Amino acid sequence: MVNTKVNLCGIELSNPVIPASGTFGYGYEYAQSHDINVLGTFSFKGTTREPRFGNPTPRIAECTAGMINAVGLQNPGVDKVISEELPKLKQCFHKPVMANVSGFSVEDYAYTCQRLDAEDQVGWLEVNVSCPNVHGGGMSFGTQPEAAAEVTRAVKAVTTKPVIIKLSPNVTDIVAIARACEDAGADGISLINTLLGMRIDLRTRHPIIANTMGGFSGPAIFPVALRMVYQVAGAVKIPVIGMGGVSCAEDVIEMMLAGATAVEVGAANLINPFACRDIVDNLPAVMQKYGIENLNEIIGGAHENG
Repeated sequence: MVNTKVNLCGIELSNPVIPASGTFGYGYEYAQSHDINVLGTFSFKGTTREPRFGNPTPRIAECTAGMINAVGLQNPGVDKVISEELPKLKQCFHKPVMANVSGFSVEDYAYTCQRLDAEDQVGWLEVNVSCPNVHGGGMSFGTQPEAAAEVTRAVKAVTTKPVIIKLSPNVTDIVAIARACEDAGADGISLINTLLGMRIDLRTRHPIIANTMGGFSGPAIFPVALRMVYQVAGAVKIPVIGMGGVSCAEDVIEMMLAGATAVEVGAANLINPFACRDIVDNLPAVMQKYGIENLNEIIGGAHENG
């Protein structure tokens, strides 16, 4: 029997597979089709202090081996997440869940994280300083080490649960930002969020997405994500969650060899609602194929051989 268990910031997961924020709602939507408790955990939809309608439509554009989205953090706000979404989730998911938080000021981040930190269901706070689809917030905090560290310190000051900072790939030096977050007290780093991309309609000669640009995700970005996970994992001592174009169990293994303790799956869920379940199901066979008995033994393995 292979061992798929991993430990993420002090909490044991039955496996490292985590649906990424924005691709799995608040969980209960997917629970209508299958048992979501097979997952290690999942990161629920990005939550802000106040409700957000999101960006104007169209918000989605297809592209080769991926997609572009500019949803714009549509969510009901933290009060309703706590009063309405989490009770529904509790009926179908019986493990700690990862709360994804976005903000437009340092105070926003701290307030929302403090509220969610008090919820028993929340195991980790994934603080998104990397959203490329929102004007005036999100990624503006994730492009400079000092700003990312400021958010990290503010959140850590008002929370007791592990804080994982989600970083943007749309920067020159992602390692410097990761180190700044670690120095400011982050318990983990997750990366990468989407790359910045766009498409143009040849008939109208205008951008397809109303927001002009959006987050590029899907299998096409996997090599970039893998490279950044490898770089950051080699530079920090805290756990790394890898994501970006992951669509199969082999991708999970590759991310872990690059240094990821756990692996998030994003766009694949929008193509196939059973994607994460299938990856979890396939993981033991892929481990056996490559002679892996315990996933913990391969974390960062490429660094040892590289």
